[in-house]
Amino acid sequence: MASVLVIDESQQRAVEICTGLIQAGHQVAAVLPSALELVARIEEIKPDIILIETESPSRDTLEHLGVMNRDMPRPVIMFSQDDGQDTIRSAIRSGVAAYVVDGFDIARLRPVVDVAVAHFEEHQALKRELAETSRKLSERKVIEKAKGILMKSRGMDEETAYGALRKLAMERSQPLAKVAGNVVDMAELLL
Repeated sequence: MASVLVIDESQQRAVEICTGLIQAGHQVAAVLPSALELVARIEEIKPDIILIETESPSRDTLEHLGVMNRDMPRPVIMFSQDDGQDTIRSAIRSGVAAYVVDGFDIARLRPVVDVAVAHFEEHQALKRELAETSRKLSERKVIEKAKGILMKSRGMDEETAYGALRKLAMERSQPLAKVAGNVVDMAELLL
């Protein structure tokens, strides 16, 4: 059972949404009339999912969602009447996992939530994988640079330079990339 933050300027629609969420087996964490101060409210409420019903998402709402998606990502479902391609693209860029045109429908709520959560989880996994790959590539570049410095300054071959870096890393109980970074930093300082 997930806790859902509902954002809807219409109290009547919000009641329908809350009823549908409860029928779908979810808990309503809170109901807000707008996305103003969204980040602060999410920190306070800590919902698992955010559901927004709107005629058309405002630029401010999308900006708040973008900040939230960067700082504390959560699956966001947006029901809207606006089917404009630019609006949909802006919403997706802001972190909306499911953008549903033609408004809220109780019958579609459970599958929409399931799809949004699955899409969000897949997106988060890809972001983590990309960050890990970028980190490894960055570390590899530093290690290669440090090996080059040792090869040039000490007349070592590549294998010997790499062995020297590994030995130093083990002696200092530090990651190889950190030791390589120190070698690069010292070489830049001395040149």
